[in-house]
Amino acid sequence: MTSHIETAHVAGCVGSRPRPSLRDRRRTLCVAVVDEELPYPANSGKRIRTLNLLLPLAKRHQITYLAHQSPDADETAQAATFLQDQGIKPVLLDRRVPGKSGAAFFARLLVNLLSPLPYSVQVHNSTRLRLAIRRHAAAEPVDLWHCEWTPYAQSLCSAVRTPWIVMAHNVESLIWERYWQTETNPWRRWYIRRQWHKFERFERRVFALADQVIAVSQQDAALARDRFGAERVAVVDNGVDTAYFCPDGSARERRSVLFLGSLDWRPNQDAVQVLLDRIFPAVLQHEPLARLVVAGRKPPPWLVEKVRACPNAVLDADLPDVRPLLRRCGLMAVPLRVGGGSRLKILEALATECPVVSTRIGAEGLALVRDKHYIQVESAEQMVSDLVASIRNPQPIRDMAACGRRLVVERYAWPRLADKLEEIWLKQGASNGDQE
Repeated sequence: MTSHIETAHVAGCVGSRPRPSLRDRRRTLCVAVVDEELPYPANSGKRIRTLNLLLPLAKRHQITYLAHQSPDADETAQAATFLQDQGIKPVLLDRRVPGKSGAAFFARLLVNLLSPLPYSVQVHNSTRLRLAIRRHAAAEPVDLWHCEWTPYAQSLCSAVRTPWIVMAHNVESLIWERYWQTETNPWRRWYIRRQWHKFERFERRVFALADQVIAVSQQDAALARDRFGAERVAVVDNGVDTAYFCPDGSARERRSVLFLGSLDWRPNQDAVQVLLDRIFPAVLQHEPLARLVVAGRKPPPWLVEKVRACPNAVLDADLPDVRPLLRRCGLMAVPLRVGGGSRLKILEALATECPVVSTRIGAEGLALVRDKHYIQVESAEQMVSDLVASIRNPQPIRDMAACGRRLVVERYAWPRLADKLEEIWLKQGASNGDQE
């Protein structure tokens, strides 16, 4: 991945010397990133975003990446080697984040009832992480600390004085609020409500302390300002590699419906359940030859069984390359009821001119126009109707997808977005020393 940056200039008065822009006066920054894990391989939305923004900047700045080890030791080793080859120095903690299954997991959930912190903040906050941050701050020059996921701000803000920014991939409290709205089990609903309010208090504090909050959409930025009083919020959108994700002229199978997303992420699991239980069986009643393809990484066993039990549905798990599916399937269904941020998978779909039928929440945060770039639905019943209509008459939604690709190329290409992140780094890093 490469990024070309054109020099920008600010015109001066007639007869005066033009004043150089911030980018003209840029210096090499020493940036320390704190995150859950190393962002490789790029098999989740978060990792894709992180890599595509940081790799171009590693060519111009010194980046150190502090993270926990992943449960897969081989993956951790491969990720460390990859980042080193790209000029990013990995610093790995001798700790793995506890898992999300088994009796120990449920015990931790119960213990969290006594904590003012949300569970995902408490479980990621560790003495080893805070010590690693302090040691790095004492041993190495750091112009800017970059918190790559909001829960890690708990460890970072108590350990450093240097300017630090937080990358809010989602407004986490919004996701928990939507969990609460869709949950029907009374005990789970009670627990989720507590997590929702804990995250509201946590995000209010973090957004006030951070020198800069970076949201992934204008909607999230407005929420951070209006609900949490954040004063320093910038937007760096999610993006897509428009050269890698592109149409290739393949014939589309108009009856093939695709769901694509990380299958270990709870909002996607909720969406797949709705698709398998309510939407696709109803589609089959109208179009018996329709086919559903569920694709994504790390599907849990219950989801594997659920797809197997659904007529005309198949599971493609942990694919190394999803482009053939995006180019072949007739359209992509995004029945999300829970979520935040913005959906990289919709950008990837439109970049390949794969038509999209989505809920409002599914397409949230993207500068898409309904009925121009995609079809938006307000209910499961409406999604059934629009999927059936698009299978029977695919040309209108294919025209929308072609229009969507033009927008994606213009607005969501990664090099442009990496430039925006660099401007934020330079502005914040300048407060820690002379810019020249």
